[in-house]
Amino acid sequence: MPRMSQNPPDLRPDLARAQVPDAARPGQPRIGMVSLGCPKALVDSERILTRLRAEGYAISPDYAGADAVIVNTCGFLDSAKAESLDAIGEALRENGRVIVTGCLGAEPDYITGAHPKVLAVTGPQQYEQVLDAVHGAVPPAPDPFIDLLPPAGIKLTPRHYSYLKIAEGCDHKCRFCIIPDMRGRLVSRPVKAVMREAEKLVEAGVKEILVISQDTSAYGTDWKGRDSKFPILDLSRELSTLGAWIRLHYVYPYPHVRELIPLMADPANGLLPYLDIPFQHAHPEVLKRMARPAAASRTLDEIAAWRRDCPDITLRSTFIVGYPGETEAEFQTLLDWLDEAQLDRVGCFRYENVAGARSNALPDHVPDEVKEERFHRFMEKAQAISEARLAAKVGQRMTVLVDTVDDEGATCRTKADAPEIDGNLYIDAGFEGLQPGDLVEVEVEEAGEYDLWGRRLA
Repeated sequence: MPRMSQNPPDLRPDLARAQVPDAARPGQPRIGMVSLGCPKALVDSERILTRLRAEGYAISPDYAGADAVIVNTCGFLDSAKAESLDAIGEALRENGRVIVTGCLGAEPDYITGAHPKVLAVTGPQQYEQVLDAVHGAVPPAPDPFIDLLPPAGIKLTPRHYSYLKIAEGCDHKCRFCIIPDMRGRLVSRPVKAVMREAEKLVEAGVKEILVISQDTSAYGTDWKGRDSKFPILDLSRELSTLGAWIRLHYVYPYPHVRELIPLMADPANGLLPYLDIPFQHAHPEVLKRMARPAAASRTLDEIAAWRRDCPDITLRSTFIVGYPGETEAEFQTLLDWLDEAQLDRVGCFRYENVAGARSNALPDHVPDEVKEERFHRFMEKAQAISEARLAAKVGQRMTVLVDTVDDEGATCRTKADAPEIDGNLYIDAGFEGLQPGDLVEVEVEEAGEYDLWGRRLA
């Protein structure tokens, strides 16, 4: 029987054995999980598995050993929907008892139209409904004297890092995005709840916490009568005192973000000098058609100020090419802006229509072959910038976090590298005795297009 596929593949439950026990007691019901999509969906999967584990279910890493399988879907793009339908189909073929949840679950007729034999369909964040569906398919049989839950809950990431979701939903109205329709408006978790979870993670040995939401910099702005105008600033200060690396993802470039920069520049705390900001484009007319802030020139000024106050800051972003109406001149503006911005880490998406998105109705859709050509030109530019910026790090000394160790060396990440989306630093000599989660001092000896190689220091 094949293992259950999962995205990203090395976060499958069967490859995270330290976090997901695979030994079931006699008669214990077992549930499998296939988790697709972004880190926010991965956190949802972890919450579901934690609840199931607390109720006495065992977690199965394969289809054959599972009494039922939950597929946590992604529905952001048509390509993601197709991947989700394929995963549901695979689970039905290999197991036959499938419960569907996640973003694509907001379109139950779409799922049952393709796979009418699924047991149940629930939408994103509908944890209680997922549990009800599991109870109906596989009744629980808990043994409170045996079924112990790890203090940090069930995690699908390696033991030394974890995602921390601080809010659900989004208040933006980007024309290409249907996240607010699927996940609702911004709802921020209380500071005490976030800090309690973060503290438990650190107590359990987590060395890096990756803070995520749909718009991290808007955290807490949905609270009426709040004491702080921008609660993300206070939360970041509190998280930075926990003794772990704190990495902020999905930050919009609001003016108050500049107040985070001095905190990132201070090596005495854990807030990493790293900002993940989805700029999406640089031409003002394209940004207007996207219904996003159209101030790319002011953004360049902000970037310059961030680098002035925190020279070691790493900036990562994502962009869309081939958005409806994008002309060659508008695309060239994006390339020129990228030359000026010199972002460290860059990802790119070819525009896709998404059912329900307002951008579908825009005129002058770009042909697929033009999108493809622009994608390659964009990535060629981004790759050259990445290679040059990494080459400047040769000779520097830095602390790296060990992710994996095998017979050939240790794969590590610097403070500039988020797992799965950025590069790595490799140690191929003197790595004996290293373990995942170790923090090691290295000197950078070689650089490539996206990765570094370093020598371990005594």
